[in-house]
Amino acid sequence: MPSEPLHVAMVGTRGVPARYGGFETAVEEIGSRLAARGHRVRTYCRRVPGTAIEATPPLTEYLGMELVTLPATRRRSLETLSHTALSVAHLARHRTDVAFVFNAANAPLLPVLRAARIPVATHVDGLEWRRAKWGPAGQRYYRAAETTAVRLSDALIADAQGIADYYRDEYGADSRLITYGAPDLTDVGHERLAELDLAPNGYHLVVARFEPENHVDVIVEGYVAGDAARPLVVVGSAPYSHGYTRRISDIAASDPRVRMLGGVWDQELLDQLYAGALTYLHGHSVGGTNPSLLRAIGGGTATSAYDVAFNRDVLGDAGRYFRTPADVTARISEAEDDVAGCADRGKALAERAVAYDWDLVADGYEQLARDLAARKVPGPRPLARRRNAPEWAPAVDPRNG
Repeated sequence: MPSEPLHVAMVGTRGVPARYGGFETAVEEIGSRLAARGHRVRTYCRRVPGTAIEATPPLTEYLGMELVTLPATRRRSLETLSHTALSVAHLARHRTDVAFVFNAANAPLLPVLRAARIPVATHVDGLEWRRAKWGPAGQRYYRAAETTAVRLSDALIADAQGIADYYRDEYGADSRLITYGAPDLTDVGHERLAELDLAPNGYHLVVARFEPENHVDVIVEGYVAGDAARPLVVVGSAPYSHGYTRRISDIAASDPRVRMLGGVWDQELLDQLYAGALTYLHGHSVGGTNPSLLRAIGGGTATSAYDVAFNRDVLGDAGRYFRTPADVTARISEAEDDVAGCADRGKALAERAVAYDWDLVADGYEQLARDLAARKVPGPRPLARRRNAPEWAPAVDPRNG
């Protein structure tokens, strides 16, 4: 006898259609698949006053998901929490069988869901407290929010083994390890690259939010210091990091080979950029399994990544790694000197990408939803606290000192 469909809520992100980051991509890919399997999926979406998206009428349905759109405060420190507070208040009045809360920063709102007796799993993401954009107060908040997520969630979701290890080592808490999926971009074509005066294998690519822990400045500085024949195409921006964005722009301004495209919201064009690059340069260092990295390997593109455990888990021996601008200079030079080798590494990465399957990811969330509804989960941990040990540094792979 088939299992009964569930009513599932997805809370804590900017919502769908996915325009911004990993959480939104995950919600779109997972939520649409759960809806296609007969589950009722409610996704909470964010509207920030004064933005272009805020000026368009909100959708009420997308890819089979029910959308609830609510406002948020346009202030970095309050945007996420203010929107999630409204979402949780709505959810408490309009119950679902289970809720998936994305981002441990939203953990202070878990008591509302517990009071409403809604089973909840928190996707804890990366190590937000290590992001440079947060000052000491923000970092303390995120550390406290981690503890709250462990204490009040029925289950935790980690998207990378390093994150699962961190929560086990720091809090003695187990997680469901459910990674993201990698799209197959090997056959997306290249015809739209001409719109940007680019050709297949004719450029190096960076796609990232401009935040210090994504090391876009390191990549641009390393590129500018070398003599690469192919341009560096930089896709991305940041709504708040004005000083860091200015630093990147100042470095790039000295070299006409650097092409600053800003945000690219045309998904077809973005997919062709990933698949058409000679190399993809990935500077993210504090998150888990990163969707941008997965898109690159899904496109069969040779990839050099910032040398941390999360990125090594995805790329393995088929990847190349860097830490400093000098490393970036060397990786780009090596790639241009061995285009055939780049193609071979890209093929090896495309083979690794097959293991990152969105259908399997949706299977993991569906099973967790059923376990939550049936109360087959560890439940909250009243005494969760960080252990008295040296501060854990999961972003540094011990294999590299």
